[in-house]
Amino acid sequence: MADQKKRVTLYGRVFITGDIKAMTGLHIGGASGALAVGGVDAPVIRDPLTNRPYVPGSSLRGKMRSLTEKKTGSVQNFRIGKGVHVHVCEEPDEYSACPVCPIFGVPGDKPASNPTRLVVRDVFMSDGSADKLQAARTDLPFSEVKWEATIDRVTSAAVPRQIERVPAGAEFENFEMVYSIYHEADIARLITVVEAMQLLEDDYLGGLGSRGSGKIAFQNLAIYARSSEDYGEKMDCPLTKDQKEITVAEVLKHKGDLLKWARDTIATS
Repeated sequence: MADQKKRVTLYGRVFITGDIKAMTGLHIGGASGALAVGGVDAPVIRDPLTNRPYVPGSSLRGKMRSLTEKKTGSVQNFRIGKGVHVHVCEEPDEYSACPVCPIFGVPGDKPASNPTRLVVRDVFMSDGSADKLQAARTDLPFSEVKWEATIDRVTSAAVPRQIERVPAGAEFENFEMVYSIYHEADIARLITVVEAMQLLEDDYLGGLGSRGSGKIAFQNLAIYARSSEDYGEKMDCPLTKDQKEITVAEVLKHKGDLLKWARDTIATS
């Protein structure tokens, strides 16, 4: 009997947008040679066109995945680098019940490979924050230098180093998370995405989190959808429509309403 080809049907997409505010200094590392003139030991990643620091979508998505794996106790069974392991479902039967892999994806060469549901865009510094940082004449363009030292536990000798951070209060505008619906079960998985955002707010983004860096807040949230039946029509979620300063925690308080809206908006049968 000939093998049956897998059919993939996109029923619609849910979009979560808003802004990100750095509540403490933010360090997302860039290439070590990117700021040779500044001479810092650990520079931040920057947009090569504007020289402004930005938040890579991969950093957001990777931390959301990591925190979701921790929350669900997923086994770290797949090596992706030296000393780095993540959870990856190897077989289709475990994939369907997994709280991580349908959302964040698995490598394409695995038997359980399916379309990744969640796409996260890069997020760029707002013009307003850039203007304020320029006026403040920070240590480096749009950033500060934080001195840290490693102390020898026996001799008390110190080894100082310079860490570049985006100062607290900086804002990155117009983040976008795109969540695709390929199966009826994907509607319920939408809550896992929002929970991952809450987990990230309660943890840290980037490096040096245990030393105070990386606390962020998602602000000005908006949620809308596009159904494959009429993809050109944007359908706003009542939870965020015409609302200002709604938080992730408030969305989670009304997750039942969010799921009902998603089911009513995107038909999966």
